[in-house]
Formats: sequence, C-alpha cells, structure tokens
Amino acid sequence: MRELVAETRLGTNDLVAPLFVREGVDQPQPIHSLPGVVQHSLASLEREIEELIDLGVRAVILFGIPLAKDAVGSGAFDPNGIVQVALRRLRSRFEDRIVLMADLCVDEYTSHGHCGIVNEKGDVDNDATLDVYVKAALAQATAGAHVVAPSGMMDGQVGAIRAGLDGRGFTDTAIMAYSAKYASGLYGPFRDAVDVQIAGGGNRKGYQQDWRNFREALTEVAADIEQGADIVMVKPALAYLDVIAAVRATTSLPVAAYHVSGEYSMIKAAAANGWIDHDAVAYEHLTAIKRAGADMILTYLARWFAESAR
Repeated sequence: MRELVAETRLGTNDLVAPLFVREGVDQPQPIHSLPGVVQHSLASLEREIEELIDLGVRAVILFGIPLAKDAVGSGAFDPNGIVQVALRRLRSRFEDRIVLMADLCVDEYTSHGHCGIVNEKGDVDNDATLDVYVKAALAQATAGAHVVAPSGMMDGQVGAIRAGLDGRGFTDTAIMAYSAKYASGLYGPFRDAVDVQIAGGGNRKGYQQDWRNFREALTEVAADIEQGADIVMVKPALAYLDVIAAVRATTSLPVAAYHVSGEYSMIKAAAANGWIDHDAVAYEHLTAIKRAGADMILTYLARWFAESAR
C-alpha cells in the first residue's frame, strides 16, 4: 500500500554520474575523501561507462585532472586536453548510448585554482574569462559532448557560450547551466578529487552565490534562461531544497541539482562509524531532492543506486 500511494518515485533515469579522468595514469586512483570514487584512467573510464550503461544509467558528466596547469587553464580548451581526449574516445565507442556531459570550467586547469582569468589585482576578470569559456565549449562540442555545463558562475557565460556554439554550427549541443551555485563549505572532497587549491588561501565568494541568499538565485536562473540555457542547476542540493522548489515553480525547463561531494561523504563517514543506515539515508537524501522538484540529480551515488534498484 505504501508503494501504491507514494508521491515521489526515484529511478535510475533521474541520475547523472559525475566521473573524474586523470591524465597520465594507467590505473584508477582512489580519492580518500570520496570513498568508492576514483580518478579514472582513460581505459578504466570506458569500462566504468560500459558498466553504467548496463545498469541503466543514462548520463555522465566528466571532470578532468591534467598533468600541467597554467594561468589561463589552457587544458580546458586544448583539443588534446584530457577531457577532450576522453570525449572523443567515448563518443566513438558509445555514440548516443549515453549522454556525455562535460563540466565547463577552468579551476582544475589553472595554477591559481580560480574559475577564470585572474587580473593584476588578484581578482577574476569576468569578461576575459568568457572568451576562455567559449573556447572550452567549442573544444568539448567538437570532441563529442552532447551537453556542456558551465560551472564558473561568470555573468553572461551562458549567452557567450550559446553564441559561440551556434556560430560554429553546434546548435544541437545543449547547455546545462550551473545557475545557482553557492559558495558552499560542502565542496572539500571534490577539490581533493580534482587536485585544486585556491592560491593564497583565497575563496570564490566574488563569483559564487552567498549561501544566505534566496532571491539572488532566482535572478541568476532567470538570466541564464534568457541567455539560452537548456537546463538550469542548483548546487549544492540538500541545504538548498527551498531554492530547488522555487526554481521548479518558475520555469518549465528541466531542473538539475548537484548532490555534492560533501553531502555524499557525510553519508559514507557516518555509515562507516555505524551512526546511520547508509542505504536508508542515501535513498532519503536523493528522494528529498527529487521531491523538491529536481528532474535530474548529479550524484556520486548513481552507481550504488542503479545496482540497488536492480
């Protein structure tokens, strides 16, 4: 009877699996603060995606860890950058059997760890960064990405990327915008995963949203929609369920939410200590995000859920 009357139903089709691929390794590298998650080699990434497809997962999003970094994050738009190499291999092998999304930012590739070009004052130059994002979008689309996902929270990023893609004939490449991305304390394990440290102990409060603000998120989402976003995202998820619900109420576009690394690792750590039931809490977290209005959830629990749902 409970199943018959359940109001919210969560399925494998609702989930996007974030995957990390590291340049210059031939074996997966464990990420200690993200138990069960690894930095893949190109070969292990292909094996993982083959298994995810068999489990019914329909989308992945790729993050790259390069061998070398520089001031402008050139690995993000280099045709031979690690994500572009991975995309070409994956699109050739899997074609359209799985949606290939690519995170579009430069923080993994910059020597200073910021999400854009840093000026002489040490601040991120919004407009100079847009040029880099367009080049990265074109590199990812050329390599085979079905969806590019700008995550840097630069003003005007969606409009610049849409114009750049359309101008080169990539009119069918979708944009999933990190529209309401907060300057959260829940990203620590992710930064371990991509080997990012912000120079001088800095932070990203100058371009990510203040976690105390709600109305600002709706303004950011509306701007991205006006500029041509195909999907809008709220990140993190659990501490921002009210924002997810409000965004869902204001748009008919698909709404994504990112169940981030800290949210995942808290479940793993508490379960490892015997304080919570891992499976029960994981299902509860993901269902809460879906209930709030998310059409798709980016989560490191995607494989676990798909295996559990079988």
